[in-house]
Amino acid sequence: MQAEIWVVDNNSVDGSIGMIKEKFPEVKLIENKKNVGFSAANNQAVRQANGDYILLLNPDTVVEEETFSKTIAFMDFHPEAGALGVKMLDGTGHFLPESKRALPTPEVAFYKIFGLASLFPKSKRFGKYHLTYLSQDETNEVEVLSGAFMLMRKAALDKAGLLDESFFMYGEDIDISYRIIQAGYKNYYFAETRIIHYKGESTKKGSVNYVIMFYNAMRIFAQKHFSQKNARLFSSLINAAIFFRASIAIARRFMDKMFLPLADFIIIYTGYYFISLFYENIKFSSTDYFSANFLLIVLPSYILIWIFSILLSGGYDKPMRHWKTIRGILWGTGLILILYALLPDRYRFSRALILIGSAWVLIALSGIRQLLRVLRVPGFGKNTRRLLIIGKDDECKRVSDLLNQTGVKTGEIRYADPTQTVNSNGSKFSTWNEIITIYNINEVIFCAKDLSTQLIMDAMSSIPRAELEFKIAPPESWAIIGSNSIHTSGELYVIDVHAINTTPNIRDKRILDIALSFFLLLFSPLLVLLQRNPIGYISNIFSVLIGSSSWVGYATGNDSSRLPKIKKGILSPIDTIKPTPADSAAIHNLNSVYARDYHVLTDLKIIWRGFRNLGR
Repeated sequence: MQAEIWVVDNNSVDGSIGMIKEKFPEVKLIENKKNVGFSAANNQAVRQANGDYILLLNPDTVVEEETFSKTIAFMDFHPEAGALGVKMLDGTGHFLPESKRALPTPEVAFYKIFGLASLFPKSKRFGKYHLTYLSQDETNEVEVLSGAFMLMRKAALDKAGLLDESFFMYGEDIDISYRIIQAGYKNYYFAETRIIHYKGESTKKGSVNYVIMFYNAMRIFAQKHFSQKNARLFSSLINAAIFFRASIAIARRFMDKMFLPLADFIIIYTGYYFISLFYENIKFSSTDYFSANFLLIVLPSYILIWIFSILLSGGYDKPMRHWKTIRGILWGTGLILILYALLPDRYRFSRALILIGSAWVLIALSGIRQLLRVLRVPGFGKNTRRLLIIGKDDECKRVSDLLNQTGVKTGEIRYADPTQTVNSNGSKFSTWNEIITIYNINEVIFCAKDLSTQLIMDAMSSIPRAELEFKIAPPESWAIIGSNSIHTSGELYVIDVHAINTTPNIRDKRILDIALSFFLLLFSPLLVLLQRNPIGYISNIFSVLIGSSSWVGYATGNDSSRLPKIKKGILSPIDTIKPTPADSAAIHNLNSVYARDYHVLTDLKIIWRGFRNLGR
């Protein structure tokens, strides 16, 4: 079978282009300087493709070994077929309902938006959106296929037209599916092969951004294909859906971010209030020593300082780390005591009460987090990974070494050789299941070099454990891929696990910039004498303070557009090297290492070595 492979890179920042050029030189690569969207990117390759069939395939997919041969054979045997989709599984091996869908008419959309489709999945009337009344194990003619895997006949595509580029993301698969039907062809859901679709990598499901983008795509589709009356009705439904779903997404995100800080505030305040009553009764033999100012102004201010300090310490980042909470409480206590010494007498109620209250904060917050850990609330567990790596010895060792290099904390790692782990029933899966049960495994990594994709998918579907995570280690790859939720971007074990654009690192880098700027400003009468450019030194301090720049950024002299976006730096990684490298490849490597493995100490080392150039 002759085929050509096109990869369109929408300005990625993860080194994909270099990897493809190095490992897959036969691939035809299109490098975009900006993200042009799903439709436009696919059209770039479709216009140049030469095959009788065009397959749109998302990058976050894994296909079975016989997927292509089976689907092409079906299309060859069914000349009326214009497009074909397959059975899609998520990262846990569960069926993805969007593998087969109906057109989102106003009626179908109403049932989906307001939950009737979920309540009555087997109903031919209410279950149309995902065609849930059709078996996922049977091949059927359908109306809409998923753009994650869509095999199209070139002749049908020539007649129907290319993907509509007014759809930036979402909705373009519905539109092209409908136009293929209008062109006189049929669309088929093909159940005899499977792919894994790791969803959520482009836009997090459940986010406000996803809701708006998805339903706006539906609005574009309605305006394009429905009558004016139906389009207006559909637009009304879409507006209601955006308001309804966006409200839920905002509320969910608010609760996810603010539930614990709010709970901390309430618990700290309640306990502190009773402690103050007890303290004033013992110390001052009075029940009204502390005025309303203390209860309404001072005490809430103390609590906000503690909560803000915990936030800066990373105590609210998931997975929760108890020591970060304790560190934040100690920071907050120190700051409160400093501010207390500066307060007017009418606001200085009792230093001893601050220390007693700090002890309460420490006990209360530690207790809350321990309770959440015992209840196994996500994000509060010890996060110890108990791994089962399935593969031959050499590949298992390679994967284990990769995990060690990434710094992933694991418990004891178990191994299973796929050529030997067969029990008395002749089943590999039941043997693996026994290992998982006996050793309480919570994560399985399949070595793709030693296991067929079909076997991996069979295993994922045959080991039904909700708490179990599955990962796949591609051969000779520096990454282990996997995603269990469509609400998150999933987890990717790579050597560069401390990327500069993660939320904690963005926060820590900004805190360093501000703290260092105040320090440099405070001691500027002395430090300015050490600078090669004193005027630039003062100017840069204020530039960093207002957020226009950072003390450390990327080195110039090469294209950094593919790296994570950060502020322009006064200094850069090349300030640590003498003589300064002029080769663009060397500069790019320095920038890449800095971006992929960021630490605050790295910035401090760069600033120390380039201190006299802070006025640059």
